[in-house]
Amino acid sequence: MLHVLLRLCSALLFISLVGCSAPPPPPVVSAASEATPPPYLRLPLDGPISTLDPGLTQFTDAIELAEQLFLGLTDFDPKTYKVLPELATHWEVHDQGATYRFFLRKEVQWSNGEPVTAEDIVWAIRRNLRPETKSPYANLLYILKNAESYNKGELKDAEQIGVKALDAYTLEFYLKNPASYFPALAGLWVYRPLPHKAIEQYGDTWTRPDHIQTNGSYRLHQWDKGNVLILKKNPDYYAADSVAINEVHYYIVQESSLGLTLYKSGELDVLGEAYLRIPQTEMSGLQVDPKLRRDLHSAPLFCTEIYGFNTKLPPTDNPLVRKAIVAAINKELLLDFVLRSGQEPATTFTRPPIFGSVDPSQEIGIHFNPQQAQAWLAEAGYPDDKGLPNIVLVHNVSETHHAISNALRTMLNHYVNINLQVRELDFDRYTDTLYDPKDVHLFRMGWCADYPDANNFLYDGFHPEQGSNFVRWKNQRYAQITEQAQQESNEQKRQQLYQLAEIILNQDETVILPLYFSSATYLVKPRIKNWYAMAFGGQQIRNWALEQ
Repeated sequence: MLHVLLRLCSALLFISLVGCSAPPPPPVVSAASEATPPPYLRLPLDGPISTLDPGLTQFTDAIELAEQLFLGLTDFDPKTYKVLPELATHWEVHDQGATYRFFLRKEVQWSNGEPVTAEDIVWAIRRNLRPETKSPYANLLYILKNAESYNKGELKDAEQIGVKALDAYTLEFYLKNPASYFPALAGLWVYRPLPHKAIEQYGDTWTRPDHIQTNGSYRLHQWDKGNVLILKKNPDYYAADSVAINEVHYYIVQESSLGLTLYKSGELDVLGEAYLRIPQTEMSGLQVDPKLRRDLHSAPLFCTEIYGFNTKLPPTDNPLVRKAIVAAINKELLLDFVLRSGQEPATTFTRPPIFGSVDPSQEIGIHFNPQQAQAWLAEAGYPDDKGLPNIVLVHNVSETHHAISNALRTMLNHYVNINLQVRELDFDRYTDTLYDPKDVHLFRMGWCADYPDANNFLYDGFHPEQGSNFVRWKNQRYAQITEQAQQESNEQKRQQLYQLAEIILNQDETVILPLYFSSATYLVKPRIKNWYAMAFGGQQIRNWALEQ
């Protein structure tokens, strides 16, 4: 599963799509622009648009644009992240959570005026599951009956996939097992309806501005590959009266330093995270700049930065050694003096406030305690820190991860006399190591939510058979607990099950070293009203406004 978002991969692979003619060029720095900003929103993206096809969506740029162009059955409340209806007006749960029936809005239409129907979703799901489509997130559809076997080519009959249009505006999903988190899944891009007539007519060029059919709050107006993409408000959007920003310009700006220059000169309205990360080296200067400091905002990201242990390689095959390593890391010191960016220290995996996460006040997990670390090493057979072989750590090339690994090496050497050997690998070699760690004991991972439920972290991450499980860990009690939590409809009981799973993962077995819960820093022009940042997925621009 592509939950292991490696935080630098969004510009690695791009699908070449045909653009349109004669749109405005990228922004040019001008002294007057701050005083007279244009009547449209200006946002940067850090590379050529990877795709506008929701079925092929994988990277942050495509997720952002899918949010503006295509409706999902469900959406998320920006404050609580509870599931809300969007394309659906409501849904029903049957068969003790194994069947979901969604009722669609009748006023939603494609940009050519044709209605959006349940059959458009059935067609999209079948198309995204076809092996030849190579949908990067097809696995998020595997909760449907027969979806996995169809995607792997073992089943040829698409009619047997667990989705059916009961009529034009009623859709039913049949799950392979009860899943109380399914409404959250149903809003993701691989579940979104597609204009099958346009795709069948135009094939790979269906996302060109003169071919594309969309149904969201915005429509594609112009697209110059590598330069700019322009959206305009969709007058036929079912809630068009509530959309305050009429036009959005996305500029391709491949350097964070250039993005900051453009922001300072008034050529961009937002900078940060999906909209081009603020250079870490500039943060201290921004915090003391009286003008820019007012524009700084911090918002949570539903990501957790961790290091995974290779549980099959001595000495990290020993839980006591793993516990000792975690207890020897002073995370508060790491965040205060290395990152300096407002992240929150983590001792568990699921990032609060996602449903099923553990409140840090409960103090689950292993905290900094060098004396206990030394005692665990002695119990493991390494008294007085003697006899422990070198520990090998790998991370992808990154200035931030380089600084973190140096800090980890210093702490382990100082507190428990462990010699940490750090290997910094290019992206391809790094990902190869995740799948075949060989002589590697610790490897860096950034895990981000696809949907706000602990199942996406605990089951998808570490279930011994069905999860990514890069740590090669097998614990049947953990597997049973996460399977039970999937099917439990009582929220309080689900919460308790996920807490048990976190205790096993981070305390009893200590399979990972959680470092911090991620946050994002943004620069936002004061002229943007009602601004807020979603912690995952694309931003809900339809709810923002521009000062007139």
